[in-house]
Amino acid sequence: MAFGRLERTKASEPMSDINMTPLVDVMLVLVVIFILTAPLLSSSIQLDLPKTDAAKSQSAPQFVTLVVDRAGHTFLNDQPVTAAELAIQLALAADQNPDTEVQLRADTTVPYGRVVEVMGVAQKAGLNKIGFVAQPPTAAVASTP
Repeated sequence: MAFGRLERTKASEPMSDINMTPLVDVMLVLVVIFILTAPLLSSSIQLDLPKTDAAKSQSAPQFVTLVVDRAGHTFLNDQPVTAAELAIQLALAADQNPDTEVQLRADTTVPYGRVVEVMGVAQKAGLNKIGFVAQPPTAAVASTP
């Protein structure tokens, strides 16, 4: 034993890791608060909006039916047309309403190239909305693997 000296043991070092339990508790409380207050914030302003007829759509969406049969003949709105007549009539439809939709129906035996030609005529005329019409499969065909 030394005079005037006491044996000192080394003290434990401070812990530098974050305590996760209080952090998770705070985050869960915040989530619950946000879940409860979010619907209140979105519907906080109650309005009684005026009613008007001007907001209604003025016309039903327009469309033209374009059919390509097995022989490759084209029909516009169930009327047979030649390639030149088809281009003229589609251009007239595009001039009247550029949002006119082309509903294209083609037989399964029509070559892909012929369908693309008809689509090209419609796009050249200015009609870019082209929808393909198909039949849903019958129950007997749908059940086959």
